Amino acid sequence: MASPWTFLIALHAIAAGYALIFGAVNLLRRNKGTPAHKTLGRIWAVSMYIVVLSSFGIRTIDGGFNWLHALSALTFCTLTLGLWAVRKGNIPSHQRFMTGSYFGLVGAFIGVVAVPERRLPQMAVHDIVGLALWVSALALTAGLTVAGLAQLRGSTQPGCHRRV
Repeated sequence: MASPWTFLIALHAIAAGYALIFGAVNLLRRNKGTPAHKTLGRIWAVSMYIVVLSSFGIRTIDGGFNWLHALSALTFCTLTLGLWAVRKGNIPSHQRFMTGSYFGLVGAFIGVVAVPERRLPQMAVHDIVGLALWVSALALTAGLTVAGLAQLRGSTQPGCHRRV
């Protein structure tokens, strides 16, 4: 079984879960450039930077770096370039960098769950209740965040009035 969870690994896994959820929500949204898209994008970008930076403190079983660390370095660059592009108004470049960064995250996730010795596959075998609770907590908190953003958006639309 994998070594126990550390704070760094838990932080990395939680941020990766949020990045997977918020990235998918933002990519699937029809309306880009809206305040909701920008807010979700900021949450996603912060989650991604946490994933990338925390990954460098997580070593393989033999104490070294592996292909996932190389992907983290690449993702740091593409994420930063995507943010730079949107600040400069280069939306097509922004879209390519952010979409590529998201699908890199998906590829890393697939790579992680495909290795039976890693924590998530081990949880699926040895602690299915813990895994279900972890996934449920991520989905619930992400869903509440999206619902809260939708509520805020609705309350700031012209003609909408809050009930007191």
